[in-house]
Amino acid sequence: MKIVRFQDASGDVKFGIRHNNDHITCINGDVLGTFTDTGKTAEVSKLLAPIEPRDILCIGLNYRKHAAEGKSPIPKNPIVFMKNSGSLQNPGDPVILPRRLLSEAVDYECELAVVLGKTCYNVSKSEALDYVLGYTCANDVSARDWQKEHGGGQWCRGKTFASFCPLGPWIVTKDEIPDPNTLGIRTILNGQTMQDWNTDDMIFDVPTLIEFLSGSTRLEAGTVILTGTPHGVGSARTPPVFLKPGDNITIELDRIGALTNPVIEES
Repeated sequence: MKIVRFQDASGDVKFGIRHNNDHITCINGDVLGTFTDTGKTAEVSKLLAPIEPRDILCIGLNYRKHAAEGKSPIPKNPIVFMKNSGSLQNPGDPVILPRRLLSEAVDYECELAVVLGKTCYNVSKSEALDYVLGYTCANDVSARDWQKEHGGGQWCRGKTFASFCPLGPWIVTKDEIPDPNTLGIRTILNGQTMQDWNTDDMIFDVPTLIEFLSGSTRLEAGTVILTGTPHGVGSARTPPVFLKPGDNITIELDRIGALTNPVIEES
């Protein structure tokens, strides 16, 4: 099942189900609880990020080849940082290059995003996927200069500018993806493939991440977990490739879909 979130012609925000023929029907109920497909055709004015996350938890250096390209040691535990809710961006809406707090080093990162459907606390690895609603595409947009040089030693400043967390285009429910660590994942910039790998290269797989993140910690239903990016990021290239106005960037995940955003400057 593909769950979408959208605005109708009146501007009301609703949830729906996208069918294989691109037809969308309305949902009745709570996507984080009990819901049903009404069968009524949805009038979609604008497709939105498929959920407004309760929290956005992110994992750094979680692919072996990405750690290698940055000459970083394999972490002993997941490296955790956060994005704020104001970084959320819809499919088709622009990634905005910061100008008030200037960055000339904005990078792309294709990521598998996990959407929790139930609140969890001290969840075991063996039960972790029981708490998942589904999966979607994410772009962990990153201002490398603010991440590494101007952020005071933490990553959040460079990761959480407005529009730096595009999500979508829909949530594919977990029953359609029994093992999230078997998916091809790609970034395509202006038609050129920049990242092309598989989620089986994760150092900490999805169940391990949920177990670790919920350890002594309450993760509310609606929390989104960004699970890391594979090798091929712009900052690791020679010369570096950073986003510029006029670019078009697409994140693809097998069995999920494609998330595309243009790039503009902050006015």
